[in-house]
Amino acid sequence: MPSTVKNATLLFLGRTVVRAQALLGDPAARLLGLSPTRDPYPVYESVRRRGVLVKTRMGLYLTASHELSARVLRDPDFGPLRAGELSPVDTSVRLDGRRLVNPVEESFLVRHPPEHTRLRRLVAPWFTPRGLRAQVATVERVVEEYLDEVADRGTFDLVGDFAARVPIQVIADLLGVPGADHATFARWGRALVNALDGVRTMRDLRALQTALREFEEFLDDLIAHRRRRPGGDDIVSALVAHDDLSREDLIATTELLLVAGFETTVNLIGNSVLAVLAHPEVRARLLDDPAHADAVVEETLRHDPPVQYTVRVPFRTVELAGTRLPKGTPVMLMLAAANRDPAVFADPHRFDPDRADVREHLAFSSGIHYCLGAGLARMEGAAALRGLFRRFPDLRAAGRVHRRPSRVIRGAARFPVATGVTKEHPIGQTIS
Repeated sequence: MPSTVKNATLLFLGRTVVRAQALLGDPAARLLGLSPTRDPYPVYESVRRRGVLVKTRMGLYLTASHELSARVLRDPDFGPLRAGELSPVDTSVRLDGRRLVNPVEESFLVRHPPEHTRLRRLVAPWFTPRGLRAQVATVERVVEEYLDEVADRGTFDLVGDFAARVPIQVIADLLGVPGADHATFARWGRALVNALDGVRTMRDLRALQTALREFEEFLDDLIAHRRRRPGGDDIVSALVAHDDLSREDLIATTELLLVAGFETTVNLIGNSVLAVLAHPEVRARLLDDPAHADAVVEETLRHDPPVQYTVRVPFRTVELAGTRLPKGTPVMLMLAAANRDPAVFADPHRFDPDRADVREHLAFSSGIHYCLGAGLARMEGAAALRGLFRRFPDLRAAGRVHRRPSRVIRGAARFPVATGVTKEHPIGQTIS
């Protein structure tokens, strides 16, 4: 059977099985089949009511427990499951007989020690507190540049015109990518991140294959340029200087940093703005005290995080919450549900930036796979909020929010907003 026909058949059968199991009440099927336009939190609560660790017909175990999720994330007997391992579809791409690199499947994101440690250590210096302090001025400059571009429009797309462009430009600067094309990078990011759900349609598969091919061709050119002109102070130059780093690891690491460097933050900014617009008292506090942006970002990470869940598998047979799990059994850690666990957070469904334990959330994972760019995402999110509401204190939604077609990543794909600024009421003047 030709691979295209085989993949199309497998995708159809997969969707059919998920729908059938969802109708039978299987919680994993309900979650995996959930429309991205639907509120997932009632589904998470239905899982919580079933117990600490829930067995499903789909072959997955689910947990909404904060304590159990944190334990698994920190347990060296568990490790990440590659997205492709949940799907029978062949998502690989070949160019001139060579298999292209997929950063979601082959980077340190899914590696185990010692390889994970070695690769992560190469890029960690740029994301330490000291490294981040050097980026403060750059982040604030980029925020102001893109706010300048939309200042006279009256309405704009918060995601495409601002929330996506800021982190793309910042991570491109860190990597030393000249003339960053934010639209192209955003398209590559969407294709790769959507594949985290498991490829669902032939359209998704073609988008992923195209993105992998274009991404690798772009990076091959960039890496070749760095080899010809070594000595730069960017991340790619530093990676190229390591002779013991294979081409595949170099490509995968660079691709991961570029995509992960903006995808989480795009959705963090969008979700934070949605929260501010939905809570007038939070807006008032933010306008009175711009430093409150840090707390708003942190509570957004807890209350409505960009990454909703992750999957871990045990490397050997283990016992978890009184259940024997054979080696390789997938356990879905519902991070967004864990962040609303009433055993940890009082009144967990309430958006409250002033809660004392807000940083106990698992939005950035935990353990050795704790998000390398967490500090940068926090910095960018807070800078974006401060700049946006300083410029546009009367910012409001100007149409329907279009959600991303993903269940793993929660955020807006398009979010029209109105600035409240007119010729009669210039920037910085509140309209009564």
